[in-house]
Amino acid sequence: MTDKPEDEEFEYVECDADDPDAEDIPVEEAAPIEEAILDVEELKKSEDPAPEPELDYRHHEEEEPTKEEPVVEDEGDIWALPENDDFDFIDHYGEEVEIKHQEQLDDNSIESALNFGVIGVGGGGGKIAKAFLDLGVNKTLLVNTTPKDQPKDVPDKHLVIVPGADGVAKDATLGKKIFKENGAIVEDALRTRFGKVDWLFVFAGGGGGTGSSCVALAPVFERYLKTVEAEGTLVFCITAPTSQESLNQTIQNNSKQLMKEVSKYPHIILDNEKQGKLLRGKVGMLSLFPVANKTFAKLLLQIFKLASESSPMQAYDSEDLKRSISTDKRAFIGSTIIANPNDAKLGATIFQNCLNRSPCPPPKGKPKTGSILLVVTPEMADDPEISKHLDAAISYVGGRSETLFSGVYVRENLPGLVAIIMMNGLD
Repeated sequence: MTDKPEDEEFEYVECDADDPDAEDIPVEEAAPIEEAILDVEELKKSEDPAPEPELDYRHHEEEEPTKEEPVVEDEGDIWALPENDDFDFIDHYGEEVEIKHQEQLDDNSIESALNFGVIGVGGGGGKIAKAFLDLGVNKTLLVNTTPKDQPKDVPDKHLVIVPGADGVAKDATLGKKIFKENGAIVEDALRTRFGKVDWLFVFAGGGGGTGSSCVALAPVFERYLKTVEAEGTLVFCITAPTSQESLNQTIQNNSKQLMKEVSKYPHIILDNEKQGKLLRGKVGMLSLFPVANKTFAKLLLQIFKLASESSPMQAYDSEDLKRSISTDKRAFIGSTIIANPNDAKLGATIFQNCLNRSPCPPPKGKPKTGSILLVVTPEMADDPEISKHLDAAISYVGGRSETLFSGVYVRENLPGLVAIIMMNGLD
């Protein structure tokens, strides 16, 4: 008879081998000595009393339901921030964040009252667009049907080559077909490289096939402006061929058709014949149109810049500019420098000089809006007689438009009185 274990919790009963109650009990094999030792160690551990967890009375106190009625806050004060700035991050999370694509072009590095982009279509339009790019308009794209007709030294990120043809050989019908079939390529370039701009200025030559097809992209440009919720609109700027170029019937037809197509949009026409006459004798033939392009770019950008500045006398603000530049039909821009502003007929002198020295065809009809910007020296501004003539000049130009906007700015070291006139809504 074996010894009973010291543990008295269970009563063990010995049975004879022939006991029928023991026949169905399976006999377990003895465990190896190593397992027995482990079992004993585990048994000892289980017999040790586990330490009681410390009670966190504060925790239970917080979870106990309170009998007080909940305080209902005034809904108007729920999102009110405290007087200190501990929670100003909440307001920061609510600010709009502009997501920039990795291909997005840098912001324009010039001062301007407009957030705008420049698009040059075709060879001639691309050359004008490059003049803006060289002056700091980084939001510039050159769109063409061939890479062979691009200005030199333009980084690839500013180029958009539309597939379908290696140029269109002055065939505007083919150019329109290619643009309509591949408009998504241009629209994608606008989104990824421009991000959001409010105004698009589209430059094109009026004689070639690609440039003369630019209005076929108007739905693409308008859709882009709509989807980015732009505040501005689309403005075309096209060149009219010289009299020598117009001897070619195809160039003449392309130009006339483009003039007709842009007539319903705000647009500017640059007369290449007139620009050639203004610059002839001042630059060589090779530099003629590069200088003309740069001169016009500076003129337009100067208007944008002045509209962004304050004035101690009279300011031409951004809203004046936006209303003017968005007026339908044709716009005229001209400038001049008056060496002696102490002139009783200053208004007429300014007006006639701006007409004669402008790269645009002369205005016809009465414009919907007119703008006159005058830049004077401090000495001119302090001269009572000149000030009287300036007021008369503003009135003179104002009488030739339905609505006039004006601004007078002061600069040091000017060669004379600088005057810029813009007329919009011309027939």
